[in-house]
This record gives sequence, structure tokens and C-alpha cells, in this order.
Amino acid sequence: MKLKRLETGQRTIQPINKLEVKNLKKLSIQISLSGLSFCILNSSDSEVEYLKRTDFNSKLTPEAVLEKLQGIVSNEPLLSQHFDSILVLFQNELSNFVPEEFFEEQNAADYLKFSSKILTTDFISHDKIEAIDSINVFVPYININNYLFDLYGEFEYKHASTIFLEQILKNEEDSHDDKIYINVEPLHFEMVVMKKGQFQLYNTFEYFTKEDFIYFILFSIEQLKLNTETVIIKLTGNIVKDDELYQMLYTYIRYVEFDGPSKNYTYNNTDETSLRHQHTLILNSFN
Repeated sequence: MKLKRLETGQRTIQPINKLEVKNLKKLSIQISLSGLSFCILNSSDSEVEYLKRTDFNSKLTPEAVLEKLQGIVSNEPLLSQHFDSILVLFQNELSNFVPEEFFEEQNAADYLKFSSKILTTDFISHDKIEAIDSINVFVPYININNYLFDLYGEFEYKHASTIFLEQILKNEEDSHDDKIYINVEPLHFEMVVMKKGQFQLYNTFEYFTKEDFIYFILFSIEQLKLNTETVIIKLTGNIVKDDELYQMLYTYIRYVEFDGPSKNYTYNNTDETSLRHQHTLILNSFN
């Protein structure tokens, strides 16, 4: 979805100076109630010029997240420069996939109200996922959209699960294995299940302990009749080898590995990119 200014009258298209094309800057911002991520890509040479992740200690309100966002932007000059394109990813549980043939935009709230806590005042948006002929209906945070619009002008926004699922569907086109993709955040995780290249499940789960974490995964495996000895778990996000979540997974699942960005970028910030799987979702937003 594109958030842009309303215009009247004729709009003049300015020619692009070829010298300006060499430094096309793209910005992606990933927003959840438990953290924020930022990435600046110089698309002319595929260099990631800025990559930063900030996790909160608890799940905040959209108003508190906006304050955190404003503080980070005001203290980071690189985030105040001109960008040729901007993509905002909203990462929350307020989304649902609907087969395109059944989708009616005027009934968008109905697709969410039985699975998510939404308000009558919530603005509802949607993304189209071509590969599975589905619509991802979701609630963006309007207060954050308004702030970013005032700051940058028009930009595009999507639900983070759209980026997560679209890349997995590309990866699994010719797969003959059963795989579970898990993107871990401090207080929740997203999960996509693929059976021999076929999409089976997307869901997001809130967890507070390592026992919560493994319960939801094993329950899904049981319900979908997968085998813990053969299914492959691919991890991204806020998880590292030998932490308690990884150890819990490896206790019950034979094959556990880390996934990474789909493209090979160069990086100029080694501190933030030593564990690139933690930034996979936002890096894949540039595809």
C-alpha cells in the first residue's frame, strides 16, 4: 500500500539526471510493539550502509513505540537524509490471509475480527500475495504512518508477514522437503510451514518462556502430521546458537539451521551484521 499526498492539477514529471542514479538510497523500517529495525541500502552497488535493530524489554503500546521511533530518528542523522524509496513493515498479530476469490475490500474488518482484537476505529489495509492468490489483510499503526508521512512524504507500507511468506514461497518452488520457517522476536514468533513446496500454515504466536516456544511448534508439527526426525527448521530473527530457545528446539527436532538473506549484500557495519540471520526479514524487503 502506498501512502502519498493528495494532489490536484497537472503533475510535471522531472527527467532523472543519470549522475543521480548512481546513489539510489532505499530505506526499510520494521515496526513491532517489541522492537524496531532500520536498514539503508545503496542499491547501485548493493551495499548495506546502515543496519540497526533495537529490541524493547516488553511489549509497548503503539504510542510508546512512536516515541521510541522519534527518539531514534532524531539521534541518527543517516535516517534524515533523502531516500529514493521507503518501505515500512508492520509486524503484529493483526493480520489474516484470505483467498483472493473471497476477498471484498468493504468487508475487510470481518476477516480480522474473529481472530484478532481490533477496534471499530482501526484502519485496515491489505497486501496481495500473487504466488498463492491470497490477500493479506492487516492493521497498520496509523499514528506511526502519520509521523513517517510528515517526515519523509509518500512511502510504501506492507505487513511483515507478506515479505516473510513471499520469500519462502520463492525458496520452496522446487522443494521436496518438509520445512518450518520460524522468525523469532523477543516476545513472539512467526511460523510458516511448507510441505514439499506447498504452503500449509502461517501463524504468529506469543511466548513468554522456552516451554511456550516449543509447545506451539510441536503442536503444529503434530497437527500437520510432520515428523520431528525429518522436518527441517530454518531460523531467523532474535535467536542465536546455544541460547535457550535454540537448545529447546534442538532437543526435540533433529534438523535445525539458520536461514539468511536471499541476496548477497556488502556491509559497512560489521558490528550489526555478524549475525545476518537476525536481519533476514528486513534485508529481504529489498527484493
